[in-house]
Amino acid sequence: MSDRDDEITPVELNGLLESGKEVRIVDIRSPAAFERGSIPGSENVPFQELPREIEELAGAERIVTVCPHGKASLQAVRIIDSYEGTTGDVRSLEGGIDAWSRDYALESAEKAETGTDAPF
Repeated sequence: MSDRDDEITPVELNGLLESGKEVRIVDIRSPAAFERGSIPGSENVPFQELPREIEELAGAERIVTVCPHGKASLQAVRIIDSYEGTTGDVRSLEGGIDAWSRDYALESAEKAETGTDAPF
């Protein structure tokens, strides 16, 4: 299987999100990186914690893994796919959070908590 079969582009992911289809976005970056900015609606499961959290993800219809540049998230796809309880479609965000942020807004921890751009 080629890496492309394991990836989804930012445009494709945005289309899924806008259509309202169920998709779990699993950001495997560190909590500090996640707090600086993330894809709206994503959840933070740092890469090293993925094996412990994998059962929680198993029932999802669609999972998209996210890392800085799209390399580690390909490894995360393989880990999730190897779990026998995984039945859904698992893909890595092509180009990672960097590619997403070129065309789409990131959500910061402050904005998510307050609902505004205000830092306080």
